[in-house]
Amino acid sequence: MTARWGWGAAAALALVLGASGAQAGETLDRVTASKTLVQVLDQSYPPFSFLNDKNEMDGFDVDVAKEFAKRLGATLKIETPSWEVITAGNWKGRWDVCICSMTPSKERAEVLDFVTTYYNTPAVLVVSADNTTAQSIKDLSGKKIGVQSGTPYEKYTQKNLTIEGGKPVEYPFDAVVPTPFESEELAFQDLALGGGKRLDGIVGNMVTIKPRVDKSPDKFRVVGEPLFADPNAIAVDKGDPEWKAKVASVIDEMRQDGTLSQISMKWIGADITK
Repeated sequence: MTARWGWGAAAALALVLGASGAQAGETLDRVTASKTLVQVLDQSYPPFSFLNDKNEMDGFDVDVAKEFAKRLGATLKIETPSWEVITAGNWKGRWDVCICSMTPSKERAEVLDFVTTYYNTPAVLVVSADNTTAQSIKDLSGKKIGVQSGTPYEKYTQKNLTIEGGKPVEYPFDAVVPTPFESEELAFQDLALGGGKRLDGIVGNMVTIKPRVDKSPDKFRVVGEPLFADPNAIAVDKGDPEWKAKVASVIDEMRQDGTLSQISMKWIGADITK
């Protein structure tokens, strides 16, 4: 009885391994055969991704994805499902890669594979310009803080952020009221109405926040020190180690030959890819 159970378990394991092996390389095979790379990203996250005046997706992540597709001999196709759908994983072949400014977290690592970090930015707090007293996020304890839904900034305001492979996050505030938005743009629209009317502040990426503040210094200001370091990684669906290795190889080439740095200088005015 024991021997038969052992053989059955071994056979079942072989079937599982065989099925897993059959999937290895599936994404690369699909991209090579179709000569199309399907990339997902956030539709409104300037300067990383946004609709330009030609109604085309543009930005840092778009340029990185275009160059990545070019090196694979493929044409880039961009899709923009909701952020929650992207980060849920289980893409089932609908999308090939997410070069989309995603912070690796413990929860996301359970459903997605993070290939490599391709840039780093600090998270910051912005308040209404009419708030002249707040000096740090500690001064906004108990207040409403806008965040993009499904981002590490939302987790931060919930005091529940764990960055995969990163340093422990500190929370120098008692508690705030996280107020999620579908996009950062919508949060800024509410904060522009004045501090305390709909929002008291916003937590987000320094690179996306700074241009908004620079454009409207009469409405917004950044306060305090950066809240935490925000590494951004390229993600792929789980279960295809060959594709993960290929993505890592191509991105490493782009890093070594200076392409990532050039794209960063174009869009950010600084090299955030080191």
